[in-house]
Amino acid sequence: MATCKGCGESVEELFVVKVDGKSKKLCEDCVDRAREEGEVAEASERAVQGMMDFKGRR
Repeated sequence: MATCKGCGESVEELFVVKVDGKSKKLCEDCVDRAREEGEVAEASERAVQGMMDFKGRR
């Protein structure tokens, strides 16, 4: 059994996902959670840039 680096639980299958530029081995639940957090962060950054009339990307 493998251990998820996100939640610490033993799972049968791990997925390699890039989180904040680093590769991590996470279980399916943690992968979904990380993807949702990334989408929320991207949307909030886009909203702030829209309010500030920022046209470029970092």
